[in-house]
Amino acid sequence: MEVSQYLVVASCAAVLIGISKGGLPLVGMMSVPLLSLVMSPLKAVVLLLPVYIISDVVSVWLYRRNFSLINLKILVPASMVGILIGWFTASMISDLTIKLIIGLVGVSFCLQTWFKRGQVESALPASVPKGAFWGAVSGFTSFIAHAGGPPFQVFILPQKLPKAEFAGTATILFAFINVAKIGPYQNLSPYSLEDLMSALVLVPFALLGTFLGAYLTRRIAEAWFFKLVQAGLFLISLKLIWDAIRG
Repeated sequence: MEVSQYLVVASCAAVLIGISKGGLPLVGMMSVPLLSLVMSPLKAVVLLLPVYIISDVVSVWLYRRNFSLINLKILVPASMVGILIGWFTASMISDLTIKLIIGLVGVSFCLQTWFKRGQVESALPASVPKGAFWGAVSGFTSFIAHAGGPPFQVFILPQKLPKAEFAGTATILFAFINVAKIGPYQNLSPYSLEDLMSALVLVPFALLGTFLGAYLTRRIAEAWFFKLVQAGLFLISLKLIWDAIRG
């Protein structure tokens, strides 16, 4: 693999991570598949974690006043359980199986939402049982493949939160999740100095993407914001299903 090829692909993946941290969480799911074009998926997942965490610092500051505390109280503890499950079962469950499950859930949710379009539905309250389930699933799938976005969306979108609150809740939740993954990742695949230096090179691209994502989130009209989120969820879910089928 040429260094120039790696830098182009990896910098694009870092920008996508940054945009996701800036308020468009599903965009970041494309980073691992993209980086997997030039390295193994496991290597890509491990390499990108420091980039996610550094981007989290900026994004949490950007959304420090916009988040749903009640949802975080439900989702954060549940996601920690999901991370533990992912850690203990990482060697037993293939990432293709996880991708297929995530993809099917995402597609089903989008189709259900679109078929109901036109029907007036009130916003649903934050449910502890549902939040505990989807929070654990988000932690689990984030640990396996940095793909915690769709389960989070399935739980949070029916609540019809304001877009800034939606983005802030996602940002803070996944900041907790990413920090919690450091120890297990180090246990499964210890970081070398070369890994950390490779991640450090990508940080400026991720930070650029973070501010770009925050700008786009604030500029896009609320109705169009959630249409784009749902469209992104649908497309990424189809991509995950395709990857799982293709093997």
